[in-house]
Amino acid sequence: MMWMHPAKDPTPSTSSGQALSRKPGATGWGTQDFILPVLILCALMTSCGPPHPNHPVIGAKNFTEQVVLGELLSQQIEAKGMKVDRRFYLAGSYICNQALISGRIDAYVEYTGTALTAILKQPVNRDPEAVLRTVRNLYQQRYHIAVLDPLGFENTFAMIIRGDDAARLHINTLSESAQYTPQWVLGVGYEFEQRPDGLPGLSKAYDLHFKDQPRTMDLGLLYRAINAHQVDMIAGNSTDGPIASFHLKVLADDKHYFPPYQAVPLVRDDALRRWPAMRVAINELQGKVTADDMRGMNEAVDGEHRDPAEVVREFRQKKGL
Repeated sequence: MMWMHPAKDPTPSTSSGQALSRKPGATGWGTQDFILPVLILCALMTSCGPPHPNHPVIGAKNFTEQVVLGELLSQQIEAKGMKVDRRFYLAGSYICNQALISGRIDAYVEYTGTALTAILKQPVNRDPEAVLRTVRNLYQQRYHIAVLDPLGFENTFAMIIRGDDAARLHINTLSESAQYTPQWVLGVGYEFEQRPDGLPGLSKAYDLHFKDQPRTMDLGLLYRAINAHQVDMIAGNSTDGPIASFHLKVLADDKHYFPPYQAVPLVRDDALRRWPAMRVAINELQGKVTADDMRGMNEAVDGEHRDPAEVVREFRQKKGL
């Protein structure tokens, strides 16, 4: 999965490239000229108004992990005897947030760092508990949206090495890797090499020095490169599926350099009042999804091309949900 925090949502064009016009020589509006705009306006009002079904609507952004998490919320709620509508592939964070505020969806899973910076426009904070408190308070004050307890994992930047190297050298943390990095080649994506919370700050925080200049490549090629021993460490994302399938090791960010991106369910207060069992169902997921769990499900969908609903059903059975 590609890095998505904070999401940059496309802005639709304000021009269709066509202009409305009357027939040449017309001096006024006829009856048909009046009826058509009214019909269009009515249709727009009908289509844009928030739905009011008698069951919850769950949303998700448009990448694999989000679809898996949307399916997880949906199946949890359905297990309480409720019907659920699924509205997945809703582009990025901005679109999902607008759908939630307007009542077009009732819940979706967001990441605390994305919520803090991209949606709430607050400064970066590297304290997970402080970020969660701020996000909870502001969502409630501004939008009457509840931020429920974290699911148990983060999707953040991750520095990754081969699993056999980690075992042989007894490396578990970034601090422990510093003595070996002068012998290693680093692979990074284009964005990570430049962004403020990327490589420059990371190298300074951990005193990391590498054998050569970083090899910069598309994110999708990083895992091939480390598997082929073309590089020795890569900057990936903590829940990428290939981490599990290639038996790689995510080094712990023991100095907490990267901002927190805990996965948290966002739910409209109105929905929780209307369907109290929603809160019970979703709260059962608190702390149940580890980063390893998420990697495995992402890989099952992306790498093995399995149905997300089937993957989630297996996960819930394994967890006794």
